[in-house]
Amino acid sequence: MDSSTVINLIVIILVIWFVYTRFGPTKGLRTLKEGEFRKEIENSPNKLLVDVREPGEFKGGFIPGARNIPLSQINGRLAEIPKDRDVLLYCRSGMRSKNAARILRKNGYTKLAHLQGGIGAWGGKLSK
Repeated sequence: MDSSTVINLIVIILVIWFVYTRFGPTKGLRTLKEGEFRKEIENSPNKLLVDVREPGEFKGGFIPGARNIPLSQINGRLAEIPKDRDVLLYCRSGMRSKNAARILRKNGYTKLAHLQGGIGAWGGKLSK
């Protein structure tokens, strides 16, 4: 094998790894479709609904009962999220909520779920 082939293989492996870590499943995170997410909100007495979008996005409309803790601030606001509660996360599309779940998992949270497709998949009422 010549050096350009080796470099190409390394680049391909890195791209695959990057795509998998960004878009692959997050260990310990339940991914819920809109109907399942709605049932969790309605039926879980010990839930905390967290919108991880930025404040400007949150003001544009949010799921009733949600608390805004942006992904950019989550490390500094962990004390606001009890570890003994079911934490339901959502964002605009589902990517930031997955990233928030990774951060929470690293900090000892175990009861995590997020809305697949984010608020764009939400068919219910929004508060402003």
